Amino acid sequence: MIKAIAIDDEPPALKVLENFCGKTDFISLEKTFTKPNEATAYLQKNAVDILFLDINMPSVSGIDFFKTMQDKTMVIFTTAYSEYAVEGFNLNAVDYLLKPYTFERFTQAVTKARDFQQYMNETGAALKHLVVKVDYSLVKIDIANIQLIEGLDDYLKIHLANGKPIVVRMTMKAILEKLPEDNFIRVHRSYIVPLNKIEHVRNKNITIAGQEIPIGNSYEEHFFKAFGR
Repeated sequence: MIKAIAIDDEPPALKVLENFCGKTDFISLEKTFTKPNEATAYLQKNAVDILFLDINMPSVSGIDFFKTMQDKTMVIFTTAYSEYAVEGFNLNAVDYLLKPYTFERFTQAVTKARDFQQYMNETGAALKHLVVKVDYSLVKIDIANIQLIEGLDDYLKIHLANGKPIVVRMTMKAILEKLPEDNFIRVHRSYIVPLNKIEHVRNKNITIAGQEIPIGNSYEEHFFKAFGR
């Protein structure tokens, strides 16, 4: 059972969520809030799996609220304004519901959350796969197949040993948090590499599968400490 709370300054929107959650057998809507500060107080004492979070609230935007959270609670943003969609996905939201949404669309969003939770529970500490969103779908990548990750403005290009590169809308920081920290390291503002794929290092350049990756000055000391372990 997925434990959820909902935050929205409009009570009718919360009634819709209560109704839809009540029709879904794997979602337990524990509490609803019209004031974000009350939700913050609740979260300090209670663990939840997912937030249904309105973006356009008068006291604080849902996006700013989510940025202040310390844990990795899943979030589904809800709003009547489509222009917030890109920023919502940049924060690695499970989904983005544009009001007014149907029960079918709601079901699609919470099913994504359930599938992601199951995946995380199954993998646990021995993470072998990385799940990313590509064109509103979840794609599972074999971590052992990653050769390097390249930053391209608002996107990342995940280069694979077998298969075409995968392009995702995600930050370097966000993807690094999902990867095994004992093997993946950022070596440049635009590159993350797996230590076990490095063929050689020469003149502050790393070679992986014949491709040279520069080592940035600010990452040099940390890289050589990790590489020399």
